[in-house]
Amino acid sequence: MNILLDVHTHTVASGHAFSSLQEMVHTASEKHLQILGVTEHTPGIPGTCHPIYFRNLHVVPRKMYGIELLLGAELNIIDYMGNIDLEELYLQMLDIKIAGIHSLCYTPGNIEENTSAMIGAISNPYIDIISHPGDGTATLLFEPVVLASKKYGTLLEINNSSLNPVRHKTEARKNNIEILQLCKKYEVPVILGSDAHISFDIANYENIYPLLQETEFPQELIINDKPETFKKRINVTSQKL
Repeated sequence: MNILLDVHTHTVASGHAFSSLQEMVHTASEKHLQILGVTEHTPGIPGTCHPIYFRNLHVVPRKMYGIELLLGAELNIIDYMGNIDLEELYLQMLDIKIAGIHSLCYTPGNIEENTSAMIGAISNPYIDIISHPGDGTATLLFEPVVLASKKYGTLLEINNSSLNPVRHKTEARKNNIEILQLCKKYEVPVILGSDAHISFDIANYENIYPLLQETEFPQELIINDKPETFKKRINVTSQKL
């Protein structure tokens, strides 16, 4: 597969990442990507940028080193309704919106409550992608999550970072295999995300490829080699309204 986009990455603005914006884009160019998404953490994560950061994204060129740049946020799901931690005013200023459950911002409930939280975010017309749904931070019923992804067009991410053995996410492998199997069954596209916090990890999916092979996941259901398809998907929010 010819990887042409990686849209879940972080710069030093997120507070716990290690490369500048220009370093990230330059590396994406060296790796021959067409699209790079930079999605800084929203205020629920300690040390990340203030909301005013997102208000000033208009000053950044959306084309650098031959790369199309999408600037956005990785938002925090904060309750069982799937609400997120950034006001609509700011969401309107973002090129791309990712939402996920993070342990610092979400108190896990039972499996039904967690699934409700995830589906609430999936159905939000602003949200383009759900980050690392299989990382095990909250127990989920994956079949209704996948069916909600199909209904609302919100992409589910298979996250390379959460599969890294150093993260000790013991449920991540099993969960992501289940997600892939269900997406294959229901013909639901997925997106691979590096979750890179340093430039060297851009478009690094080495922990994901064995799972794709094990599940015999169809390449046609992977968005990362289809930049035009991806751009059309994230621009058509009216389908969820």
